[in-house]
Amino acid sequence: QVQLVESGGGLVQAGDSLRLSCVASGRTSRSYVMGWFRQAPGNEREFVAGISWSRGTTNYADSVKGRFTISGDNAKNTVYLQMNSLKPEDTAVYYCALDTSPILRAYAPWYEYWGRGTQVTVSS
Repeated sequence: QVQLVESGGGLVQAGDSLRLSCVASGRTSRSYVMGWFRQAPGNEREFVAGISWSRGTTNYADSVKGRFTISGDNAKNTVYLQMNSLKPEDTAVYYCALDTSPILRAYAPWYEYWGRGTQVTVSS
């Protein structure tokens, strides 16, 4: 089993920055993929960014490219999402997720473990 705990959400103004953190515990592995998803009210959960520890690759949704950066500290089993130039449309609950496959995928059902989420609200 793997447990994921997110932190770092909050209420900010458009143009501000936030950094989300996700700490993984339990049966973690360097071959796993970790991703960030988000879900706004009335919308489906959507992929934001992902990182493959073993392959050293990252992937981003087009809507956040150039503004968000995913990174990680393997020794701390922690993945971060640095969010810059935030927009009101970034408002959502952000979830950390883990895929036990080393393949970086942007499809939520592939991810077996999920955190409880952290709210990000961006005011205009």
